[in-house]
Amino acid sequence: MLIAGTAMPAAAQRVLTLDSCRAMALSNNKQLSVKKLKQNVAENTRKAVRTNYLPKVDLLGGYEWTSKEVSLLKDSQKEQFATLGTTAAGAIGEKAPGMLTSMAQQGLITPQQAQALGGLLGSELAPLAQTLNGIGQGITDAFRTDTRNIFAAAIMLRQPIYMGGAITAANRMADINELLAANALEETTQTTLYAIDQTYWTVVSLRQKERLAKSFLELVQKLDSDVHRMIKEGVATRADGLKVDVKVNEAEMALTQVEDGLSLSKMLLCQLCGLPVEENIELADERSEQLQATPASAQFDLGVAMENRPELKMLQNAVDMSEQATKLARASYLPQVALTGGYMMMNPNPFNGFEKEFSGVFNVGVLVRVPVWNWFEGTYKVRASKAATAMANLELSDAREKIELQVNQNAFRVKEANKRLAMAKKSTEQAEENLRCANLGFQEGVMQTTDVMAAQTAWLQAHTQKIEAEIDVKLSEVSLQKSLGTLK
Repeated sequence: MLIAGTAMPAAAQRVLTLDSCRAMALSNNKQLSVKKLKQNVAENTRKAVRTNYLPKVDLLGGYEWTSKEVSLLKDSQKEQFATLGTTAAGAIGEKAPGMLTSMAQQGLITPQQAQALGGLLGSELAPLAQTLNGIGQGITDAFRTDTRNIFAAAIMLRQPIYMGGAITAANRMADINELLAANALEETTQTTLYAIDQTYWTVVSLRQKERLAKSFLELVQKLDSDVHRMIKEGVATRADGLKVDVKVNEAEMALTQVEDGLSLSKMLLCQLCGLPVEENIELADERSEQLQATPASAQFDLGVAMENRPELKMLQNAVDMSEQATKLARASYLPQVALTGGYMMMNPNPFNGFEKEFSGVFNVGVLVRVPVWNWFEGTYKVRASKAATAMANLELSDAREKIELQVNQNAFRVKEANKRLAMAKKSTEQAEENLRCANLGFQEGVMQTTDVMAAQTAWLQAHTQKIEAEIDVKLSEVSLQKSLGTLK
């Protein structure tokens, strides 16, 4: 790290121009990197929202185990089917004797035949009951679904048809958000360039002031040497020597302060450029003995500021975003229509007696959602969104007025800086002449030490004002460009 008043290390200096400082700052600034990432986020968000216009396809699959199966028969029906033969045999056994007796009485059969038929029927009822019971149990088993283990798979398609304008509003909001991110990046870029320019020219001005402080120190040291020699010769008093000694000390302190300020300013410039703060740098404009600042133009077009200022663009984005948010809030309470379709498979197969196999079916449908009553929730949300839009418009209008004032103030500052520079140049010429006359008068013995010191102080002040005026011309021009949104 550089310490004021110490010799610089032997390491080679890196020479930087204003353009190279700007380029490094733009490539290394962390806030700019954040804004670029936000812009990337906004871009991908816009692309994601665009997909809401397109159909969505989902693939679903699942398995479910249940402790009970779906039954198509009641428990009483199952019991009836299981005892079908027994019930039938019992009914036949009860009615058959009476029927045979009635037939014998009517002479249709003889009593012996009736008795024989009764015996035969009794011997056959048991096998018949067993057979019918088996048939009934088979019917019961056939109606079993065995749906305790259910496998299902489906592919579904959803295509929005009308969502109350929600998709359109969301896409416009995504577009605006992307513009907002771009404008935020532009605003941070201009702020970074403004900070670089300010710091760069501050370093240059401090280098000029350092040279001036060294020149002033040489002047007062020469005067101090002359006065002490005159004291030895008896033509000057010790009081004169003390006055000059104090002036030398003041000049050395001023030089130390300028060197400290220069070191700190270079550290700040390194930090802005993304360099190590102890980096040994030199600015190209430091090498010039004179800044040679030319008067800056104070002409401006207010329309350029209103069109280019990223802050105004961001506020306009906020207004547009709020308007779309109103449409989005309104869309939530309008009818919505969507088309659905797909293909579904299940096991057990419900289309073939719940067989243990996969079978599928196509389906197409239309889904309609119509909000009926929500206690005016939608109305309140739309009113709140409109109020937010009104606030955003007021903020935009207020910002326009402030920017107009800022542009005019910077234009006046440019004019004032130009006048100060012209006056400072004249004052410098006069101070140079006064110092020359004072030195001649002191050598001739017609002027006092205090007169020479006063001329030296005036010389220092004039040159300091000239340096400050030259830098102020540069900085006022930069400020005007930033207020117009044209700082590139």
